[in-house]
Amino acid sequence: MRTSHCRTARPSPRSGIVCLVTLAGLVASGGCTVANSDSLTGGAKGALRIVLPQEPPTLEPCESSLTSTGVVVRSNVTEPLIERDPTSGALKPLLATEWKAGGPTTWTFKMREGVRFQDGTAFDADDVAFTIERAVGSKLGCNVDGYVFADSKLSVDVPDKSTLTVTTTEPDPILPLRLSFLEIVPTGTNTQAKVREPIGTGPYRIAKWDPGISLQLDRNDDYWGAKPSYPAVRYSWRAESTIRAAMITSGEADLATGLGPEDGAGDLAVPYANNETTALRMDGTEPPLNDIRVRQAVNYALDKQGIVQSLLLNLGQPAGQLVPPGVVGHDPAIRPWPYDPAKAKTLIAQARADGVPVDQQITLIGRNEQFPRVAEIVEAMQNALSEVGLNVKIKMLDTAAQLEYQLRPFVKGAGPVLLLIQHGNQAGDAAFTTSQYIASDGPQSWFGAPELDDMIDKAGQMTGAKRQQAFAGVLRYENDHVVEYAHLAHMRGLLGMSPNIRYQPNPATGDELRLADVRPAK
Repeated sequence: MRTSHCRTARPSPRSGIVCLVTLAGLVASGGCTVANSDSLTGGAKGALRIVLPQEPPTLEPCESSLTSTGVVVRSNVTEPLIERDPTSGALKPLLATEWKAGGPTTWTFKMREGVRFQDGTAFDADDVAFTIERAVGSKLGCNVDGYVFADSKLSVDVPDKSTLTVTTTEPDPILPLRLSFLEIVPTGTNTQAKVREPIGTGPYRIAKWDPGISLQLDRNDDYWGAKPSYPAVRYSWRAESTIRAAMITSGEADLATGLGPEDGAGDLAVPYANNETTALRMDGTEPPLNDIRVRQAVNYALDKQGIVQSLLLNLGQPAGQLVPPGVVGHDPAIRPWPYDPAKAKTLIAQARADGVPVDQQITLIGRNEQFPRVAEIVEAMQNALSEVGLNVKIKMLDTAAQLEYQLRPFVKGAGPVLLLIQHGNQAGDAAFTTSQYIASDGPQSWFGAPELDDMIDKAGQMTGAKRQQAFAGVLRYENDHVVEYAHLAHMRGLLGMSPNIRYQPNPATGDELRLADVRPAK
């Protein structure tokens, strides 16, 4: 018996040619050239060219639930046992051909035969068991562990090379869904440190990574499945969304993620529902935010409709909960908090009268290039909160620095913090949101309530209509009695897409851009 001591999951971060910026190395003559074309293809004839907002910090598979990593690695370089259809939510065979429950706490998976890793070694159930033990409950501190398997204890057994049995301490009706987040690596992968460039079973392998410049994947000609269309994929990154849009309109990139409605891509910017929700997470452990009246005041002070209309240009809708429509547990009866600055001022005055230090400085943290116009939105929120009587200072950070505030262990001695987050529930079940962002010990939750934790535990063991009702109750209770969040908007993304390709964006596109789904237009 192989045992991985992970924590249960309480069932449980996108017309016309525009010449705006000149960068070093740009060709300025003969029209709007945003980058040297060879730098985008790496000399690889017929390469698919993708421009991202930022360079992936790593391609470590156990970090693939992070957007900047997952958008490259998931189902491209590495693969999970099971794939979730991002539109229908259906689970589909991938490295596992079938799975079934053998009881309330046991699941058995059958492995696909004839699969090899990109280094030529054969794939079997031992690799899956190794991957689970390496990523879940281990000392590596993998993001997938906290996000997907928080508080789980799993035991894995390999009866034979084609069979894997996973046993949970508590009934877990969505274990196959959880495993769809776990990218499989070969036995022998480093268990003491995360790997930057993994070996997987996917349709592409890592060919060359020039830090700060580009990343190239080459087609895996020994791939077990259907052969993808492009012999190579070349990723580059540009922080300014207007530059990414210009690369699409000038024909220098085929796909550009994280565009905004005013970036200049015109008809080449394709909107899609991306399952992302933006919100302010409030540190309820520090005064004055440890007083629920102040947290309620933050909600009343923010004009969500105004932010969506004037800053997001209607690329979203005001939100009243962390999960969007289409996710199990979303409650359509939960409405966004109304914009009522007078009510916010009254609540703050009441807190002040009771000795709450409402004048204490609060740090409002935003992440650069998190989504279009993020800096303007942060400034608008600061102004709104200042007008109702709070002392708010802005701190804009890059991704790595912002994650230190978003993920446990949080930055010590930071004082009261409002953290702008963007949460995408690509799994389609509120379990992944509640265990991560709402439970008291959630990897991305500052605080909670014992009674709410109990509700989350019970909801996670339910199925069907009862599961929906239970998680809707969790979200209502959080809004009414805990108020850790000021929800802003359920977002829509814009994908820049060249007319030379065919691709249908889906709710997972911003986090998991499957290269096999991209084809030439002709």
